Amino acid sequence: MSNEKTIKSALISVFSKDGLEPIVKKLDEQGVTIYSTGGTEKFINNLGVEVVPVEDITSYPSILGGRVKTLHPKVFGGILNRQNHDGDVAELVEYDIPQIDVVIVDLYPFEKTVASGASNQDIIEKIDIGGISLIRAAAKNYADVICVSSVDDYAEFLELISANNGTISEEDRKRFAGKAFNVSSHYDTAIFNYFNQEHNEAALKISETKGKVLRYGENPHQKGFFFGNFDELFTKLHGKELSYNNLLDVDAAVNLMLEFKNDAPTFAILKHNNACGLAQRDNLHQAYVDALAGDPVSAFGGVLISNTEIDLATAEEIHKLFCEVVIAPSFASDALEVLKGKKNRILLEIHDVEMPKMNVRSCLNGVLLQDRNNITDKAEDLKSVTNITPTNSQIEDLLFASKICKHTKSNTIVLAKNKQLCASGTGQTSRVDALQQAIHKASSFNFDLNGAAMASDAFFPFPDCVEIAKNAGINSVIQPGGSIKDQLSIDYCNENDVAMVMTGTRHFKH
Repeated sequence: MSNEKTIKSALISVFSKDGLEPIVKKLDEQGVTIYSTGGTEKFINNLGVEVVPVEDITSYPSILGGRVKTLHPKVFGGILNRQNHDGDVAELVEYDIPQIDVVIVDLYPFEKTVASGASNQDIIEKIDIGGISLIRAAAKNYADVICVSSVDDYAEFLELISANNGTISEEDRKRFAGKAFNVSSHYDTAIFNYFNQEHNEAALKISETKGKVLRYGENPHQKGFFFGNFDELFTKLHGKELSYNNLLDVDAAVNLMLEFKNDAPTFAILKHNNACGLAQRDNLHQAYVDALAGDPVSAFGGVLISNTEIDLATAEEIHKLFCEVVIAPSFASDALEVLKGKKNRILLEIHDVEMPKMNVRSCLNGVLLQDRNNITDKAEDLKSVTNITPTNSQIEDLLFASKICKHTKSNTIVLAKNKQLCASGTGQTSRVDALQQAIHKASSFNFDLNGAAMASDAFFPFPDCVEIAKNAGINSVIQPGGSIKDQLSIDYCNENDVAMVMTGTRHFKH
């Protein structure tokens, strides 16, 4: 190994002491001089290990309630000096600055404090100043210093010093420097995003430190990665590793089912990000059976999701179907054993967590950012624009269809009846094509569309869609409205006994 350095002195100033004890004892065993501050100094003292207070170096106490402890030329000179630079070495002697070979820091938990709902003052106090400066200095000078920047790296550092009796290669020092700048950049990103919650600064900073290499991307010739805290959202109970496409479908499924949170038992089946089956019933078994009836062909290899615990009866039905992923808030123990009968079937228990407030996607040579679509059409939002006012049961189906429509690729038309998805037309370049696709699919699976409801994700520029719908038996329509020719569609509905409501909210999903 090139340019090896043996640790003779260490500065330790950490928030988390978990896993620190064996490091301190190993450094002490190797004869390393340990410098420390505040609570860390007390911790080391309590281990019976000799420690030099930083105040003994700086001749300054910790001041301003602990805000300033290590910010001093004698500390940073000890870290930043170049050991092969005669001038630097001479200045260390002249100003009585100790050489520091390792810096161990664990920052104040800023993100956890924000997530806890703490007050603004508490959050501000968790912005680490000295720690982040120590990390940057030590990582910059990796040629001579090794920086341990997080409790997550304690164990690996302990292995290094144990294996080589405190001698560290330049390759390892540089690798730890990379870890350190990952910590510092992520920390600063979290702070900026806290201060920029209203996006007053037109700047986008994304930092995800939990990354996973996927088997491949959408296709085998594409590399794929997932960056995010998957375990925060799910407990994986069984099955193979999720693929890039699995994750996209799981995302679509979760966002769709959030529309039915705390509702009666609801089951959805998705394929290629769109629902191909969805039903709401008094019991989950029937909800699944009726969701599957929506398109049993497309359901093959799909992603399944429930808004309530999956019981044995439902699991036994699901087990007859080849599906990639099953998601639910929980699984009955006997249901779980049945579903585990397919070794590759992925079973995910979803946690009750809040989804991100912003949607991010790549575009051209940049990024698009938008607010999450948090509007769900409700009965009080509906404006009846026809002579016939929809009945309560029709309104229930219209809102049911609207929720599905919101999460289906544009242009889309959704047909529903008795809280069951009959069919949808998805991702079409023409709204008429989307409607005709939906009618054709509904017919192919023997749905009776007489009395069905139709939802459109955008307005009708001409009355052709409502005419086609009426001829198929549909007698209620929900759409956002907003076309300069809205009246043409309203007139047709009035002349043909079709009830139509407008929401005023468009739900494109491109």
